Amino acid sequence: MNRVYVCSCFGITEEEVRARAAAGAGTPRSIASACKAGTDCGSCVRRIQALLGRGAAPRRHAAGCRAVAVSAAPLDEAA
Repeated sequence: MNRVYVCSCFGITEEEVRARAAAGAGTPRSIASACKAGTDCGSCVRRIQALLGRGAAPRRHAAGCRAVAVSAAPLDEAA
């Protein structure tokens, strides 16, 4: 059997996440409570969200930071 690891910090596989979801863990937080996946480095949280059918959440900005709008218009080279 080929194991696909979701959380390398705690050795949690996709199969384990799906089993926990089938048992009622429907959020990344409830998965974390059940098996610790997503509680160390956090790099697996987006994959857990995808496995739960929630899609990837948008990244949050640090407090006080504002998103910068980027214009699609070409820059005027003469300016």
